[in-house]
Amino acid sequence: MDLLLPRSLGSSQMVSHCSVIQMDSSANSINTSKTSLPLRYSFCLSGKQSISLKQPLTKASLQLRAVLTSKTRDISTSSLTDNGKIGVLLLNLGGPETLEDVQPFLFNLFADPDIIRLPRLFRFLQKPLAQFISVARAPKSKEGYASIGGGSPLRKITDEQAEELRKALCEKDVPAKVYVGMRYWHPFTEEAIEQIKKDGISKLVVLPLYPQFSISTSGSSLRLLESIFREDEYLVNMQHTVIPSWYQREGYIKAMGDLIENELRKFEQPEKVMIFFSAHGVPLAYVEEAGDPYKAEMEECVDLIMEELEKRKLPNPYTLAYQSRVGPVEWLKPYTDETIVELGQRGVKSLLAVPISFVSEHIETLEEIDVEYKELAFKSGIEKWGRVPALGCQPTFISDLADAVIESLPYVGAMAVSNLEARQSLVPLGSVEELLAVYDSQRRELPAPVTVWEWGWTKSAETWNGRAAMLAVVVLVFLEVMTGEGFLHQWGICFGYASKICVLGVVDVSVLFSYSLMSIC
Repeated sequence: MDLLLPRSLGSSQMVSHCSVIQMDSSANSINTSKTSLPLRYSFCLSGKQSISLKQPLTKASLQLRAVLTSKTRDISTSSLTDNGKIGVLLLNLGGPETLEDVQPFLFNLFADPDIIRLPRLFRFLQKPLAQFISVARAPKSKEGYASIGGGSPLRKITDEQAEELRKALCEKDVPAKVYVGMRYWHPFTEEAIEQIKKDGISKLVVLPLYPQFSISTSGSSLRLLESIFREDEYLVNMQHTVIPSWYQREGYIKAMGDLIENELRKFEQPEKVMIFFSAHGVPLAYVEEAGDPYKAEMEECVDLIMEELEKRKLPNPYTLAYQSRVGPVEWLKPYTDETIVELGQRGVKSLLAVPISFVSEHIETLEEIDVEYKELAFKSGIEKWGRVPALGCQPTFISDLADAVIESLPYVGAMAVSNLEARQSLVPLGSVEELLAVYDSQRRELPAPVTVWEWGWTKSAETWNGRAAMLAVVVLVFLEVMTGEGFLHQWGICFGYASKICVLGVVDVSVLFSYSLMSIC
């Protein structure tokens, strides 16, 4: 039978290329062909979503899936390194290294139009709004970072991953320099690009350290790269390719399987442990309206990992939920906190948390999962708790990233659309511009939860009238703080206890019409 594996996913209006995988229903052998077919994808979610406790996978289901296996052994590395210096740019979020870094880091985060997408009419408020939110959130965020040692370990871990990747490439006869570019803190992507230019790199592989693609993570970093490339003649002429997601790769799946198996063995009764995948959430509008493939890729990733565990005779029940939601808008469901409570009510006693969308330890794993969700689990009746560590520098993982880089090298500089159809690589390659065209072709603003403007006593009217009122509050508070004058100052209440309420109100409003405020701080 024929099975189509998506090379890249877009909205229902976008065309993606797929490789046809021939699978023998009577065996587990898989043969790939060079056929490329256009596919249309549409993403839709049911109105009500509750957690689903999934049971062990059957042999029949195993035959319907395929992991992208490495074919590095078939590539002659000598021909890849003959012409020019090779560089690898690792993209990641970044994080404050000290408590003093927290507020400026938050400002950089919220000033990103891919994180807070304001209506076109109000984009002049982007940086002032980012300043307000960062100042308001900084005290609470500092408490979180103080609880994990006074800063994020993300830079240290990412630097270690870069060094291990460099060594792995060298061992595979591909000498390359590996750079780290953070989106919102040092070393910034711009700093990494400057070093790449100084080193005379002529072939660049861009590798976001996000297994699954999302508009708000890989998309934001690639958009920044696009703007940098267009403004620099050196970069325009530099050959490059991008690996936008790699959650299907065999090495990644096996590495996750190893980590989960190791933690399961620590329980007295491993077979009774519920495997609880917790992924970072995104606003539902990203998926339903903007065509973000994040949810689809995440669900497939979980299924592939569970198939790997099934092969290891670990048929545990499992479920997937999404954490870190913020604000009144709807995010991907089910929510992690609500799911933990529901699992406790269902009588689950042993839970193993798996941070599925994170390859490095940072505040979401060390504080949100290890502290907040663990405490909630015990309060909900769960008696035994475990947590799988992030991948970090796990050898299988690093080796597979090196293979992904090597497999992408033949396509560096061969990014014409006509060449897309001829490729048969294990990674969905593309240049920055092409990938953005696939994933977010027109960069439309995310729609409001209610898109029909109605008046009268309707849900739509309440929504729009409420937005108008809250926007007026935002403008008034903004003017009060900037000018030091106004009726709140006259009443003497603006900079006391009520001022905190005012500022928190600004945060909620920003979340309301941004639809994408990520709580990664």
